[in-house]
Amino acid sequence: MNKSRSAGASSPANGRQDWDSRRKRKVADITQALRVSPVDVSALRRMAISEGGLLTDEIRCQVWPRLLNVPPHVLEQEPEKVERENNKDYNQVLLDVQRSLRRFPPGMPDEQREGLQEELIDIILVVLKRNPQLHYYQGYHDIVVTFLLVLGERIATALVEKLSTHHLRDFMDPTMDNTKHILNYLMPIIERVNPEVHDFMQQAEVGTVFALSWLITWFGHVLSDFRHVVRLYDFFLACHPLMPIYFAAVIVLYREEEVLECECDMAMVHHLLSQIPQDLPYETLISRAGDLFVQFPPSEMAREVASHDSMAASTFKDFDLASTQQRPDSVLRRRRKQKQAALERSAANAVVTVNRPSVSRRFVRLAVMGLTVALGAAALAVVNSALEWAPKLDLFP
Repeated sequence: MNKSRSAGASSPANGRQDWDSRRKRKVADITQALRVSPVDVSALRRMAISEGGLLTDEIRCQVWPRLLNVPPHVLEQEPEKVERENNKDYNQVLLDVQRSLRRFPPGMPDEQREGLQEELIDIILVVLKRNPQLHYYQGYHDIVVTFLLVLGERIATALVEKLSTHHLRDFMDPTMDNTKHILNYLMPIIERVNPEVHDFMQQAEVGTVFALSWLITWFGHVLSDFRHVVRLYDFFLACHPLMPIYFAAVIVLYREEEVLECECDMAMVHHLLSQIPQDLPYETLISRAGDLFVQFPPSEMAREVASHDSMAASTFKDFDLASTQQRPDSVLRRRRKQKQAALERSAANAVVTVNRPSVSRRFVRLAVMGLTVALGAAALAVVNSALEWAPKLDLFP
């Protein structure tokens, strides 16, 4: 019996051999899909989505253009140089690129990195010049640098332009209305899968701004391991443009226990969810995101998303929180203490016929209600402008 159990066990060496075998088979399948005429794009999409993605940057150089339907003659064009002087986007792009040091491989020589940063600036300015309807947003460079590191400047320019006019188009409007709309898919998806987590987050009034940088950088800004970033890009490029928000929902659902054990407070939950774990089971989550997309397609979720579009007070609170450059929990606690102290002073001076503790508690409740009403009324005039200036904030430390 012991011998039989030992013989049937799967050792690490066997697991490695099995993966090597599947990897070789996958490379052969990708090569075959690229060789046929016309190229079998459907097969390439399946390869990009399935376990391991496209495996190497060499393969990505061949497959990513096919996934974005960029023809070979476009890839061969050398990008023009853009005049930087008096360019309306240059200063902001320069600041963001200068802050992108951690997006480059550790140990890369300074001279090489600085050269790549110059190419990164050029790619962004070229795409914006060719497409004046596009508006730069903070975090865009996090996507562009991924394409640059994988593909090089020439091919990256062509693919980033196609991506910017398709998958990223909603993020590049003059306002963030469409970005807000996409973020509003998050809570309905979570509600369908786990109503308890959804209700907890609603009670905490945490909103969705914690996922903003995930969405508009395709997680490039928040993941430290470049292998995980390109694996997700394989997946997103092969799928519907809304797949990143499904993946964001899957991350929240995966952290169910952490979320429910957190104090039901906006600042505390926001802080927890903002700190994305680096050891996520990416292949499992990718598979789960795909399942959720099939179960709850965007067309089915549209009505629920529309109802979330009207949740203006929560959205305003989100961006108010994001605009601070301090720990959100300490900010909120200080505000609460200040409000409560002011209300208690008012209560102490009031002539009332009920005992003092009740008056104090009642004033606190009224203050909270008044704040909620004020935010709701102000939202009609404020939320749109808040969403417009949100990308200009230092949301990406």
